[in-house]
Amino acid sequence: METESEPYVRLATLRQLHQVVAELNTARSLADTLQAVADGVVSGLGYELGCVNLVRADGDLVVAAFAGNPAAEALITGRVGSRASWERRLAMGEAWGSLRFIPHTEGWVLVDDDVPQWHTDGPEPRFEDEWHPSDRLYAPMYATGSSSGELIGVISVDRPRNGRKPGPWGQEALQMYAFQAAIAISNARLRANMQRALVRLEREQQALRASEESFRQAFEYAPSGMAIAEMGGDQHGRILRTNDALCRLLGRPAAAMRRYSFSDLVHPEDIGTLLRTSAEGGRAELRLGRRDGTYLWVSLRNSVVADATDGPRFLLTHVEDIEERKRRELHLAHRASHDALTGLPNSAELRSRLGSRLCGRPQSAPQGAVESLDAAYGAGPPYEGAGLYDGVPAYDANASPYDPSPYDSNGHGFDFARAAADSASLASGYGTYDHHVHVVAPQGEHDDGTKGLAVLFCDLDGFKSINDRFGHHTGDAVLIEVARRLTSGVRDGDTVARLGGDEFVVLADGLGRADAADLAVRLRNAIIPPIRVDGRAVRVGASFGIGWAHCGMSADEVLQSADQRMYIEKRSRAKQHRRAG
Repeated sequence: METESEPYVRLATLRQLHQVVAELNTARSLADTLQAVADGVVSGLGYELGCVNLVRADGDLVVAAFAGNPAAEALITGRVGSRASWERRLAMGEAWGSLRFIPHTEGWVLVDDDVPQWHTDGPEPRFEDEWHPSDRLYAPMYATGSSSGELIGVISVDRPRNGRKPGPWGQEALQMYAFQAAIAISNARLRANMQRALVRLEREQQALRASEESFRQAFEYAPSGMAIAEMGGDQHGRILRTNDALCRLLGRPAAAMRRYSFSDLVHPEDIGTLLRTSAEGGRAELRLGRRDGTYLWVSLRNSVVADATDGPRFLLTHVEDIEERKRRELHLAHRASHDALTGLPNSAELRSRLGSRLCGRPQSAPQGAVESLDAAYGAGPPYEGAGLYDGVPAYDANASPYDPSPYDSNGHGFDFARAAADSASLASGYGTYDHHVHVVAPQGEHDDGTKGLAVLFCDLDGFKSINDRFGHHTGDAVLIEVARRLTSGVRDGDTVARLGGDEFVVLADGLGRADAADLAVRLRNAIIPPIRVDGRAVRVGASFGIGWAHCGMSADEVLQSADQRMYIEKRSRAKQHRRAG
């Protein structure tokens, strides 16, 4: 039965417990909370010493706070006890609810473990419920308040001030205090983690702001053009932002640039290059339109700016003016392919242009199996013998070097197998040119209506005497004027080239024999009029030879054929008609 004074004792204890718990919750940091827990054991619960052992990240327990004895506090604060030693103590102690009590009669086995401890000296107990200096009492603290939760620390106490072991009410008070202390420590840890996270976040934000400011300054004040464009979606490539250098480069204000995408500004011939560069990220050289309608060569380099979670966000585009370099490159390329004196295509460029029109397939290629069948049964095309079919001479079984006779070896019947084999053989040899419009030439000496690629070889008459009499300066002026007159006398798309010396070549496509002859006459008449050089009038004549290009010939063979015809034409004319001076 309760004594008359016991309710008053309990009430006083509750008041003290309330006071120390309130102090736990007003601590501003984890260290202050731990010290408040240790101080509350002494000031509120009436023990001479209080120690808080906190579980570290590695599982061992460190003395995090101490109260009641400054000398002991300086000695053991910060010392570490292993988790195994602590678990041994908690397992062997008498269970007082969630508390663990190890009497002095059993504590001798723990003398050599590594748990930091301090005992208050005092006399030997005279009564059974008196506290012995070597008694040990522990109050484990769990994250959830029960022993099934995670252990976060242990409160160890020593010698109640009344000198007696705590009774049921004292034990209950210590258990309640350990429960509240665990909550306070968990909250303090949470606050500390949040504060560290906030500090880290603030530092990251400061670093981000600094990075953004650095990027802004680098973007705005870059000496070359910079732009940010959208990536993906319906607005892919739309310009979001440009720097002053790009606006000056294209002669467009920033507000106007935001109305465009790069596809709106790029030269139509370079749109494919732009799309490949935008999709892959990378570098390309293309032309961008300026406000005045001209185009500027630029080097455009794209970088895909991506987010770790959202994927690609936008394109950062660097635009560099390469107009001068491109101009030099084009000038060098022009010099490599054009005559330095007259500006006409040179011999290498002439052969390149001529060779690009020709293939190795002979003009007189034999017909396939279908044509062979038609011929065998008298159902051939409207031509007979050596006529033309789609610009290719008709198959002649007797004249062909391949001799693809449609009859069997005995001459008695049509050999279908051989015709099929011959067709396959031809297809394997000429299939490469199925997409090619084969170049053909007029047949015979009369105009048969066929239009072909005429090659007019021109050699000047009397030019050597001009060089000998008036010097190379005059000769160069004559060549320049002849080149001008030849260029003026041909159609757009025709080629006038200088082979070297006083030899010129004209390539004119789509002409018949009469057309080519008329062109040669017009060009000769354009050359004959006097040419004035340094106040002196000089004259040259011209001999033209007309050759015809067709597939199966090389460029050199075509030029050689025209050259031979030119010499035939030159020798056929009387000498007095060829002189000039």
